[in-house]
Amino acid sequence: MSPVDAPAIETDGLTKRYGETTAVSDLTMAVERGTVYGFLGPNGAGKTTTMRMLTTLTRPTAGTARVAGHSIADRESVTPHIGYLPEDPPVYDELSGREQLEYAAGLRDMPDDAAGERIDSLLERFDLLEDANKRIEDYSKGMRQKVGVIQAVLHEPDVAFLDEPTSGLDPRAARTMRDTIADLADREMTIFLSTHILPVVDELADEIGVLHDGELVAEGDPETLKSRAETGDARSLEDAFLEITRDPGEDGLATERATE
Repeated sequence: MSPVDAPAIETDGLTKRYGETTAVSDLTMAVERGTVYGFLGPNGAGKTTTMRMLTTLTRPTAGTARVAGHSIADRESVTPHIGYLPEDPPVYDELSGREQLEYAAGLRDMPDDAAGERIDSLLERFDLLEDANKRIEDYSKGMRQKVGVIQAVLHEPDVAFLDEPTSGLDPRAARTMRDTIADLADREMTIFLSTHILPVVDELADEIGVLHDGELVAEGDPETLKSRAETGDARSLEDAFLEITRDPGEDGLATERATE
C-alpha cells in the first residue's frame, strides 16, 4: 500500500515499557485520513506516551506504527507530515508571538511569503494579531496555548496531534479552537485529539478510542460508545467513559462506603 492510500495512523502491537512498568500495551488501531480521532483515557492511561511514540519523540519497546504512510522508525520521513501540540506548548519566552511562528515556519522550510500570509491569517483567527509583537513571557496561558496550536498546524500537516488544545482558553477562544479543528478536518487534515473535555470530543470526533491502563479498551463513533452507558435514555459520552474505564471492584468499594 502506498503512503497516499494508507490510513493516516496505523499501529500494530505498539508497546512502551519503562522498566517493569508498561505504559502502553499492544496497541493496534487505524485512523482514516481526514477524520478527527478522539483519544480518551484517565490520567496515567498512556495517552501522552502514545502520542510521543507516534510523533517519533519516544521509541517503542515493541510493535510498529506508520503515520501518513511512513514508519515511525524513520523519523525524517514522518516529521514533515505531522504537527504536534504537547500539553505544554514549546515556545520561547524571549520571542514575540510572531517571531515564534516565523521561527517555526523556518524550521519547516516554508517560503517567507506563504508563511507570512498563513501566520497573519491564523493570528487573526485566534484574536492574537494585536498582541503578535509582544513577548511570549507576557502572554497568558491561553495566549500561549493559541500560539502552540498555530505552530502545530502552520505548515498544514497531514496529521496534527493535539494534546489538550483547549486548555487555558476562555469560552470564546475554546469555540474558535473547536471551529478551527472542524475546519482543518474538512480540508482533509487528520486530527488526533486528546482531551479531558468530553463535550469537545462528542462534538468533533468521527471516531473515539479509549485507553485504560495502557490498553485500548473501547473504540467506535460517539453514538456507539454512548450506547454502552447504563443510564437509560439520557446517555452521554461522560457516562460511557466512566463505565468503560471503571476499575474492577469499584462498585463493591462504593457499596462498602455507603454502608459505613
